[in-house]
Order: sequence, then C-alpha cells, then structure tokens
Amino acid sequence: MEKAMKPIYGGQAVVEGVMFAGRKHSVTAIRRKDKSIEYFHLPRKAHPTLTVLKKIPFIRGIVAILEASANGAKHFQFASDRYELDPKETAQIAEKKESSKLSLVVSVAVVGILSFLFGKFLFTMIPAFLANFTKPIFPSKMAQIFVEGAFKLLLLLLYIYSISLTPLVKRVFQYHGAEHKVINAFENGLPLTVENVQRQSRLHYRCGSSFILFTVIVSVFVYMFVPVDPLWVRIVNRLALIPVVLGISFEVLQLTNQLRDVPVLRWLGYPGLWLQLLTTKEPTDDQVEVAIASFEQLLQLEEQETTAIR
Repeated sequence: MEKAMKPIYGGQAVVEGVMFAGRKHSVTAIRRKDKSIEYFHLPRKAHPTLTVLKKIPFIRGIVAILEASANGAKHFQFASDRYELDPKETAQIAEKKESSKLSLVVSVAVVGILSFLFGKFLFTMIPAFLANFTKPIFPSKMAQIFVEGAFKLLLLLLYIYSISLTPLVKRVFQYHGAEHKVINAFENGLPLTVENVQRQSRLHYRCGSSFILFTVIVSVFVYMFVPVDPLWVRIVNRLALIPVVLGISFEVLQLTNQLRDVPVLRWLGYPGLWLQLLTTKEPTDDQVEVAIASFEQLLQLEEQETTAIR
C-alpha cells in the first residue's frame, strides 16, 4: 500500500542526461565536458482547460502525449545545445539567447509536437501502402489488417535497431536505462545511491516505448471496424483514427502499470518490456549519477512547492 501511494514521476533521456517531471516541475541534468553537472528547470504551469481534459478517459492520453512532446522537446533542445560546449562559453551564449528566450521556448514546443505528429503520420501511412501491395496474396480484410500491423511492427523495430547503432543514440539509450533504474529504486523505497540504482531493472511498465508498441497492437483491433478498400478510404480512416488509437493505447498502458503486481495479469505489459530491451541499455555509474542528480533536484523542487502550499 505504501508503494502505491508514492507520487508518480515520469522521465525522458536526453543527450548526455536525463529529464524527470513531477506534478509542478520538470528538471534535466546533463554531464558537461568538464564532468560537471548542469541543470535545466521548467515549471509546469497548469492550463485550466488541459487540467479538465486530462481527467477524461481516452482524451487524457492524447493531451498528456502532446504535452509531453512539447515539454520534452524543450529539455532535449537544452541538452543538445549545451553538452558539447565548453562551460566557459555558456555565459556568453546565454546572454545572446536571453532576449529571444520566450519565442525560442514556444517554437521548440511547437516543433516537438509537430515532430511527434509527423512521425506518427509516417508510421501509420507507410504500412498501409505496403499492405495494399500484398492484396493479390492476402485479399481478405482481416488478412490485410494483420499484414499492415506486421509491417508497422517491422518498421518500428528496424527503425529503433538502426538508430541504436549510432554512438550518440546508444548513449541516449543508456541514459534511458538509468532513468528507469532511478524510478524503480524510488518506487521500491530504496535510498538513491549508485549501487542501489544499478541493481534495479532497466525496464519499466510505464515507459513511452511500451506506449509506442501498444499503438501497433491496438491499431490492429481498431482497424477491424472500418473498411480497407479502396486505398483512399483506408488512408482517410487511418488518419482519422490516430487520436482514437493514441487514446486507447494510453489507457492500456495505464492498465498494465496497475496490474504489474498481479501474478497472472502482469504479462499483459510484457510486449512493451520486450521492446524496451532495444530502447534501453545498461548505464554506467557515471550516467546513473547524473540521473540521480536530476531526480533529487526534482524531488527538492516538488517538496518546496508542497511546503509553500501548506
């Protein structure tokens, strides 16, 4: 019971660092070239309309995803801008950017959302076109839907595997593993030491990688209720159903997280965990140290917020 009452925190790996988000704040910690750790903090300002929408099942997932894409893009931009710079240059660059800080933050948020939507568009459209070419072999509607799902899964796995071969992405995946290990240590009630964190699993039921895989699985079932012919109808349906697939997939992700301690039902989240074997790597102690620093900074800010309210 005590474990279930813990606040829920999310996170994201960035270039040479980790971002963690709570109810009121989000914090990124990155490792600079001189081995120091630098922080980036953004308050999470609640918009009344979004707050209401995030309480509505199936709608809340879409809102949360777009919000996470916008917020995550800001943190990723910070990490990408800073990690290669000599720390001595930071002050000069900060002065140049200060005047346009607001417009920069807004533009990065918009780019983050558009990038997510464009990626979702590609991973939805390409499998639909490929499946349509197999009609002479798989003419039935049901066969077409499963072939389309298979192409979507294959495309996803090939994409993740290919980018994981690059040194930069491999290190991001290591930080992704460090993020999960820190969250697991926290949820298990352990002190956040490098030793304790390294003993934890690098997989987590509430991961965005699991969500991506669930969109593939959920789409197969959703597409059964709409026609696949002719091709233009299939394309229109796929585009129109993107919000539906996202909304349902988010609820499935939440459900598998709630059932992860139930012996028989915990396997429902296994497909997502298997995908995380590709999207996470075992981190070094140095990377875990950065992840711990980020999370502890977030906890401190969240505690200050709670104390101020009291």
